[in-house]
Amino acid sequence: MQFILQATGQSPDLAAIEQSIAALDPAVLLDIDAAGQAVRISTVVTEDELLACLQQAGVRNGPQHLSRVPSQCCGGCGG
Repeated sequence: MQFILQATGQSPDLAAIEQSIAALDPAVLLDIDAAGQAVRISTVVTEDELLACLQQAGVRNGPQHLSRVPSQCCGGCGG
């Protein structure tokens, strides 16, 4: 699944977020837009698990700042 986390205030700590999610999904992928205000998260964890991981990583943005987006996977890699 792919999610977008809208940051408010300072840019979130990607390393902390990745470390928290990686405990459940070692293949998690994160990137942030150039303005530092939107984090794209590709993971297999559920939305509830992701929100718990974000909170554990110190992200205080609530569920209203997280949106699930359609996958852009072509399936070519078999994943």
